[in-house]
Amino acid sequence: MFLDNTTFTTVLASTPLVSIDLLVENAQGQILLGRRNNRPAQGFWFVPGGRILKNETLASAFERLTLNELGLKFSIEDATLQGPYDHFYTDSVFGDAPSTHYVAIAYRLRVLHLVDLPQEQHADYQWFSVAELLLHPDVHSNTKAYFFSKDET
Repeated sequence: MFLDNTTFTTVLASTPLVSIDLLVENAQGQILLGRRNNRPAQGFWFVPGGRILKNETLASAFERLTLNELGLKFSIEDATLQGPYDHFYTDSVFGDAPSTHYVAIAYRLRVLHLVDLPQEQHADYQWFSVAELLLHPDVHSNTKAYFFSKDET
């Protein structure tokens, strides 16, 4: 269920959102990142993903998000759960306020090839080695956190 802007603003100001982030890896071990079109994290390189909707199962959300974000539908059974992460932002899709808090559930997904990646959430896509993304100043810190051990964060 999608909410109208007024209701969604109240939700953002009051509660965390739950999302799935996709750590998409190719055969060379590179990670797919896209440059974010929208707030929060606008302009940064970030992993694909999105929020889980009310009354949507994890499995259904995973299929919807892989189709919307990667252009191909994958099953949650194709992925490996990496775990939950907190993402805090000072802004939101609506501008400088309210702030946004996500509880992002990260899944690793190996793919052989992707073509015609959707452009709604990301303007560009690029494959990064883990070493490259950790050093790149425009890769968002929430994306980098997926590639540190839990003890380093």
